[in-house]
Amino acid sequence: MPEALTLGFDTSAAHCAAALLSGETLLTTRQEEMAKGQAERLMPLIEELLAEAGIGWRDLALIGVGTGPGNFTGIRISVAAARGLALSLGIPAIGIGAPEALAFGLPRPCRIVIPGRRDMAIWQDFGDDTPSQPRQDPLDALPPGPPVLSPHIGMAEGIARLARARSASPQPRPAPIYLRPADAAPARDRGPVILP
Repeated sequence: MPEALTLGFDTSAAHCAAALLSGETLLTTRQEEMAKGQAERLMPLIEELLAEAGIGWRDLALIGVGTGPGNFTGIRISVAAARGLALSLGIPAIGIGAPEALAFGLPRPCRIVIPGRRDMAIWQDFGDDTPSQPRQDPLDALPPGPPVLSPHIGMAEGIARLARARSASPQPRPAPIYLRPADAAPARDRGPVILP
């Protein structure tokens, strides 16, 4: 009997990334750098990975999705795709934070730093027990803490591996992790009157 197949994917930064696991074995992974266009590229990228592994959508047993923090629109793309796929395939989807995916398999204590726009960085500390909450600060003004370590696996693979590890117990639906409000503001004008 083949091992359960886990798909992990992420569009929380300037990339479109996906990985496919069979049990603990990495079958295939891909990360394409892109500033925009993740919404159009995500599903074709996943289909390419599935075809490369010789499997179909219905063979998947679990979905792991990157929930950020990161790019507001990018996070929403992945989370919406994961929820839709999980619903249509009748399988669970588990949300995984970007720093924890990158910290997968690293010695503790450690800090993960993800450089962002405008000289800002998303960072999170991982100790022997509970990790800190992710934060965003200027890259040159991070507080003292554990050593900053570089990930040894890609974001999508870390997401897939953590989703697999957490799948033994019930998990909440994937939800975006935002550290600041969206740049767009709601309209100040009053909306149209809806007639009965």
